Amino acid sequence: MRENKLYYSIDWPIVIIYLALLLFGWINIYAAIYDPEIKQSIFNINYNSGKQLIWIASAGILVILALAVDFKFYETFAYGIYGFLIFLLITVLFFGKEVAGSRSWFDFGGIRLQPAEFAKFATALALGKFLNSTNKKADSVPVLATSLLIIGLPAAMIVLQGDAGSALVFTALVLVLYREGFPGFILVIGVILASFFVITLFFREAYFSTFITTVAVSGFAIALLSYLLVHKRKKIRAAIGVFTVTILLIILAFSMDYILVNILKPHQRSRIEVLVDPYKDPKGSGWNVIQSKVAIGSGGFLGKGFLQGTQTKFDFVPEQSTDFIFCTVGEEYGWMGSIVIISLFTVLLSRIIALAERQKSRFSRVYGYSVASIIFFHFTINIGMTIGLFPVIGIPLPFFSYGGSSLWSFSILLFILLKLDGHRSQVMAR
Repeated sequence: MRENKLYYSIDWPIVIIYLALLLFGWINIYAAIYDPEIKQSIFNINYNSGKQLIWIASAGILVILALAVDFKFYETFAYGIYGFLIFLLITVLFFGKEVAGSRSWFDFGGIRLQPAEFAKFATALALGKFLNSTNKKADSVPVLATSLLIIGLPAAMIVLQGDAGSALVFTALVLVLYREGFPGFILVIGVILASFFVITLFFREAYFSTFITTVAVSGFAIALLSYLLVHKRKKIRAAIGVFTVTILLIILAFSMDYILVNILKPHQRSRIEVLVDPYKDPKGSGWNVIQSKVAIGSGGFLGKGFLQGTQTKFDFVPEQSTDFIFCTVGEEYGWMGSIVIISLFTVLLSRIIALAERQKSRFSRVYGYSVASIIFFHFTINIGMTIGLFPVIGIPLPFFSYGGSSLWSFSILLFILLKLDGHRSQVMAR
């Protein structure tokens, strides 16, 4: 029957957005490495644009394979795929090639692959299979502990490789647990603590006493108001909760220096400090952020035009075809071009969430939300670090940045979801 064919059941809006991002990314990679004196072809495989075209073509083959495989395969062999990727993450520690201080790459005759990228969809599959195997919500201690172990194991392996940025991506999967019953207030507390950590950086050297006093007085005042205004059955719990969070915030503030000096590595500490004041080290760790802001700001409303970006042409921004690819968009296409790219990602994420919600199996729903969470984290952090809102942690913009491992893994991640969604009518609701 026609309706049973994947061609007619696949979500084509997502496919169209995927292809649009690939096209825009490829064009911007070319713009990022274009030399007006050489005027190299976009198809020249000696440059990143030509190499990326090869990665795009090979990603197309992987997409076809992902759609051709029986949809039951992904749940049946989820643990096997996960275990294989854990094995690769361990193996790369001993036999991997070190790049930029991180031993996280396999080198096959000049072709480099990063297992950490592929571990994302493997972890999403394993998490989906585990949560589907239990009828309990994620607020159950055994379920929560096992889920965090599934998420944390590959992240720990990646940290050992020296790639903390890629490891942080796995924290996005906590959002999936929230959808599956993880208490929302714990997630809120986590966001508050993370935000407070950044805010404290601004008061770490000046007005620290005033800052702590303000936090303490505000927290205790809110705790008192909670006790007086909240319903009598919940007033004590609410007051204790606010009081506890306030104490945690104060402890975190006093622990800031210890965390920066004794826990974080020097380059990690400098990246965080640059978040507060990039001009503290303008020719060192602050260089990327400063030049990135200059490039994006110089684009104005409509940009300088294709291949006309001066910051791009003179290599002021390092890693401009990978981690800082969004600078090229901002400089050459301005505010309007940036809004177009942001809108594409926003629509893509909204559509993925819609697909996740309409799944009949918990496995597919969890996997769908995992896809959304991972792409959301990459999209938010990558663009945020180019405009100085987040520390530079070196993660690519999905489907856009140059790189084979990233493109392959995101393509597989997305099209497994489309495969599962295309067969949702054949799945028993659970």
